[in-house]
Amino acid sequence: MARLTKRLTDKGLRRRPPGLHPDGDGLYFQVSSGGGKSWILRTMIRGKRRDIGLGGLSTVSLAEARSLAETYRKIARKGGDPIAERDKVQADPPPTFEAAARMVHQDHSPTWRNPKHSAQWINTLSEYAFPVFGAKFVDQVTSTDIMNALGPIWTKKEETARRVRQRIGTVMDWVKARGFRSDNLVEGIKKGLPKQKSKPNHHAALPYSGIPAFISKVRKGDSEASTKLALEFLILTAARTTEVLEAHWDEINFDKAAWTIPAGRMKTNRAHAVPLSRRCLEIIKEAKTLSDGKGYIFPSRQAGKPLSNGVFLMLLRRMKVSVTAHGFRSTFRDWAAEQTNFPREVVEASLAHRLGDATETAYLRTDLFERRRKLMETWASFSEKTDSQLISFTRPHRRKS
Repeated sequence: MARLTKRLTDKGLRRRPPGLHPDGDGLYFQVSSGGGKSWILRTMIRGKRRDIGLGGLSTVSLAEARSLAETYRKIARKGGDPIAERDKVQADPPPTFEAAARMVHQDHSPTWRNPKHSAQWINTLSEYAFPVFGAKFVDQVTSTDIMNALGPIWTKKEETARRVRQRIGTVMDWVKARGFRSDNLVEGIKKGLPKQKSKPNHHAALPYSGIPAFISKVRKGDSEASTKLALEFLILTAARTTEVLEAHWDEINFDKAAWTIPAGRMKTNRAHAVPLSRRCLEIIKEAKTLSDGKGYIFPSRQAGKPLSNGVFLMLLRRMKVSVTAHGFRSTFRDWAAEQTNFPREVVEASLAHRLGDATETAYLRTDLFERRRKLMETWASFSEKTDSQLISFTRPHRRKS
C-alpha cells in the first residue's frame, strides 16, 4: 500500500468519486457506482485480512468512523474478533447509564487500591449522575444531561465535580468500546461549563531548611508515640500517607534494611522496595516495643486497625503548622534537587514515580536500590542537623564580577 500523505476531510467527502478512498490505518471511505457512501475498516483478524463495515456516511461521521476503527483495531491486536464483537453489540440492547456504570465499577474492582476508594467511585455517581440521567439508555444520553449533572456542583464543589466528570468519562469510554456509542460526550464538555475559580490543589509543604527543627519538635510533642514515630517514618522514607499507615511487619526485612510495599498498596500498582536508613530502623524497633510485632507497624488503639488518615492532620494542627503530610514528599524532592548531586532518576525512583516515557522506562531495568539507599541515608542525616550544621548544606553565593 502506498504511503498516505493526506487524510480525508469532512468537507471533501461529498465530492469523492466512486471507489475506495483511504484515510489511514486501514480505514476507507467507500463510494459505490450508484452514489452510496459508507465506511470500511480493512484489518488483520487472527492472521487473515478482513473488511469490517462501519456504517454509512448518513449515520457515521468521519470522526466517528475513525473512533470505531481505532476500537476495532485494538480488539484485533489483542487477538479478538471485532466483527463478532460488533454483531454481539448490535444484537444486545444498550444498558442504562446506571447499569453501565455499575458494570464498569465491578470490572475495575480488582484494581482498586482499597475498599474506600472503590466506594467513593460509585457513590459520587450515585449522588450526582444517576438522579439526572442514570435511567437513560447510554445511546440516548446527551451532553445536556451531563452538563445538568455537573452544573450545580461545578463551582461549588470543584474537586468533587472534576472527579464526577472523570468517572462519567470512564463509563462512556466503556460504552464506546463496546459499540453502544461512537463518541464520548465528556470529551470537550468542560467548554460548556463556567470557569472554576480555584486552581488544582497542591499539597502545602514545609521548606526543607525547617525539617530538622520540625522533626525535633515532633519528637518532643505530646502526641501518641505511635503517631509521632509514623510521621517521622513518613518524612524519612518520602512515602505516601496510606503506604505508611497500612505498613505491615511482614513487609520489613531487617537483614537487608528494606521495606517492600506490595503492588496492591502502591499508586503505580507495582511493588516498591524502600531502603531504610539507620534512623528508620530505630523507628521500626521502637514501634515494635509499642505493639505485639504482628499486623500493622503503627496500629491504632482499636485492635487490628491501623492509625486513621486523620492522625497526621490533627498532629499538624496542634503544632500550628500549615502543611500536609503528603507535602513532605515535595519537601524531600526540593531538598534532593537543590542540596544534593544525586541524579534525577534516583530521586524520582525514591518517590516511586514512573520515569519518563515508555521508551525510557523500557531501558531502565533497575530500581537503583543501592543508590537510593545512599540518598535516603543522606536525607536522614540532614534531618537531624542542628542550625549551625545546616550552613554546610547551603550553596555558596556567587560574587558579582
